[in-house]
Amino acid sequence: MNYNFIHSKKLVLKPFESNWASEMVLNPAIIKDKKSSRIHMLFRATGPWEKKRAEGKPVPYPIFLGYGWSDDNGESWQFDTNRPAISPKVEMDIDKILIRNYKGEMVVNYSNGCIEDPRLFYFEDQCYVITACRMFPPGPYWIKDEPTQCAPEWISTRNNPYGKAASENVTVNVLFKVDLDCLASGNYDKAFTYVTNLTDACFGEDRDVLIFPERLMIDGQTKIVMLQRPFNPSVYPGINEELPPSIVICAADKFEDFSNPGLTRYVLAVPKFQWEKDRIGGSTPPMKIGEDEWLLNYHGKQDAEIGYTQSFMILKEQKSGMPAVTHRCPERLAIADQDWEMPNKFKTPCIFMTGLIELGEELLVSYGAADEKIGVLKINKADLINYIKKFKA
Repeated sequence: MNYNFIHSKKLVLKPFESNWASEMVLNPAIIKDKKSSRIHMLFRATGPWEKKRAEGKPVPYPIFLGYGWSDDNGESWQFDTNRPAISPKVEMDIDKILIRNYKGEMVVNYSNGCIEDPRLFYFEDQCYVITACRMFPPGPYWIKDEPTQCAPEWISTRNNPYGKAASENVTVNVLFKVDLDCLASGNYDKAFTYVTNLTDACFGEDRDVLIFPERLMIDGQTKIVMLQRPFNPSVYPGINEELPPSIVICAADKFEDFSNPGLTRYVLAVPKFQWEKDRIGGSTPPMKIGEDEWLLNYHGKQDAEIGYTQSFMILKEQKSGMPAVTHRCPERLAIADQDWEMPNKFKTPCIFMTGLIELGEELLVSYGAADEKIGVLKINKADLINYIKKFKA
């Protein structure tokens, strides 16, 4: 079906010759600068990193974040192709996997091997980015998807102090502060400050972590509210049924509390339609559209043949408890339909939105296509919301 409120799809970046972005670029986050007309973009990229190859191991492919920008509301884009904006350290020594956090403390560096799938957002006037991280880089994972194939041998010994974050190279979601002035000026070393891990590797794979851009009233108290997509939701306290990967919600007083194993989670939404039967997860940070209403872009995966596609739901804050889904579109609103969006290295089709900002009456969306390229599109905001509101949850 043709949705005329979605328009202006275009390719803006594909892999380029380098040792950090030659294989794929994808999953771009965007945010509008509050002090200028610039739109900032952080995008995921990877390439072969021969200098960190261990004897007997495949060539590692660390995952970096690159920087791009637009000064004309997303009509054209420029990119720094010379170097990544932020790079994993790729330390292999057991006692060197550390990083200094925003308090000046040395803490475990869960972003040591991969820094993936950024989501940029403002919270209390500070810009942040949430990233899906791994302790060690993979090998060529589009050929062999084995997360530990480039990891050191000590991960499977008693000496491993990092649990599943090392032994299984499980994804841990990490929050960074972002200085947009430093980012724009190319002062990348000062652009990112490690805050904390938002998830705990002991619960297994967990991705697509999003934070509401303001505190919400939850049972009479203002809280930070977070969404996430655990591979097995039932591992968390508060979820007592076996579910496929679903959207889970929780609340805390400060960012550091989200990784607390005892924090109660609640199910926000589970797969409901055929095109999302394998899993669903949040795609872009929630956008406020009314006094107590939020627009949530989310993805579903049917299977390896249909792959990942995108739709929207509307959440409403409640007098007690967590926000709830009030409207949910049963249709796939964004699918791969351009030649450049079609699968190549990965055989599963994939349209994956990771950036959504408001530009007057339009929404600008940035997305990864086929896990290899970056595109943008526009959506008429009012028409989209009116359409979603036709469908009660």
